[in-house]
Amino acid sequence: MAENLEQILQNTPDIVTKLRNSQIGAYVYPVVAPEFSNWRSEQWAWQHSAVLFDQSHHMFDLYIKGPEALKLLSDTMINSPKGWAVNKAKQYVPTTPAGHVIGDGIIFWLAEEEFVYVGRAPAANWLMFQAEKGKYDVEIINDPRSPSRPMGKPVERISWRFQIQGPRAWDVIEKLNGGTLEKLKFFNMSEMKIGNKTVRTLRHGMAGSPGLEIWGPYDEQDYIREEILKAGEEFGLIPVGSRAYPSNTLESGWIPSPLPPIYTGDELKDYREWLGADSYEATGAIGGSFVGEKIEDYYLNPWELGYGPFVKFDHDFIGADALKKMNPDEQRKKVTLEWSADDMKKIVGSMFDPEGEQYKFFDLPLANYANSNYDKVVDAGGNTVGLSLFTGYSFNEKKALSLATVDHEIPLGTELEVVWGEENGGTSKTTVEPHKQINVKAIVSPVPYSQMSRETYQAGWRTSRK
Repeated sequence: MAENLEQILQNTPDIVTKLRNSQIGAYVYPVVAPEFSNWRSEQWAWQHSAVLFDQSHHMFDLYIKGPEALKLLSDTMINSPKGWAVNKAKQYVPTTPAGHVIGDGIIFWLAEEEFVYVGRAPAANWLMFQAEKGKYDVEIINDPRSPSRPMGKPVERISWRFQIQGPRAWDVIEKLNGGTLEKLKFFNMSEMKIGNKTVRTLRHGMAGSPGLEIWGPYDEQDYIREEILKAGEEFGLIPVGSRAYPSNTLESGWIPSPLPPIYTGDELKDYREWLGADSYEATGAIGGSFVGEKIEDYYLNPWELGYGPFVKFDHDFIGADALKKMNPDEQRKKVTLEWSADDMKKIVGSMFDPEGEQYKFFDLPLANYANSNYDKVVDAGGNTVGLSLFTGYSFNEKKALSLATVDHEIPLGTELEVVWGEENGGTSKTTVEPHKQINVKAIVSPVPYSQMSRETYQAGWRTSRK
């Protein structure tokens, strides 16, 4: 029985096939109810009134304390540490020695020598490993995501974490606070009052509207939630369930789950030996129409994921030498793909045609069916020109959308095709039923998509389909 990822790989002749046929199922957003009203109204509210996101359960909280906490972060992130200080947050992006993105998350600088990373497993695992390997003078407390199936037991975390977002969010926030509250710069932190509690705040926002991420001790969660819902009622605030919640990134443009690029390379062997056989990396799944000849075909660099502006060589970090050798102007770029309504009608309509072709089920509002999703994007000649990485539906835009990375020379407004579904009737993943692939027309559109829709609805690129 394998005890770590490296042992699994030694007994696996084809890791691509293994991950593409993983039996783990779809990525789960645990504990939070799927819907509180309905996912259409919940999506609509984050653009038109206000919403309460409950982020308390699906992410890792990694508390990092000690005199070398900042050094650990600086040594492992592409971001510049210049100007960073207590009460400021950063989107943390680490890379491998080869310059591929491991994952990302948010680092909150809570106090002198005290930080918390909030995000998915890959970057949390990397931080814990590097702290041990480098013998950094830090203490790390890992508060992992909640179990997918609590089995009736109460779920406890160190902290609860909410966001209040939408165009009426600040009305809700100031009512809760009992008066005006300074609108700090983006990713700056402060405090506010909610009822008889004081909570920490991070200035955040969606679709151009100011909002806050807030957090505090987990035993105060129910009290804070009720206070927010009461205060938000007059402004149309509603809670968002776990079904709609992950689809908000289709409008805002963050790609959550690229494949961790750690399955190859001698310099990462010790990391693979550190990762358990039950780790995220060892048990994950790849879904979609793109079939790489080797696992490295799935690895992505910062520019491909839209993190190019974060890359700063004013400090030494893991992966810096490799990134210096890359030409940013030659890398693929992050875009939104707007899927053809007519082709979507074929996909959905196939469910009601017992004699016709059956296409891969497109779940609403999120159509991903694996941890890491890779659909092939092709041009008119059938050449692969990109990868579609996160797919779903926006009730606000009445569009199927996906976040993708495409060849750098492809302009906005170009019509490409996304190959939807898997080859030969589908892999053996539990989330895949027998189906036929279909090429879906898709227009290359900006990131974030919703901002373009508001500001330039009549702009020419929308008519480029004709």
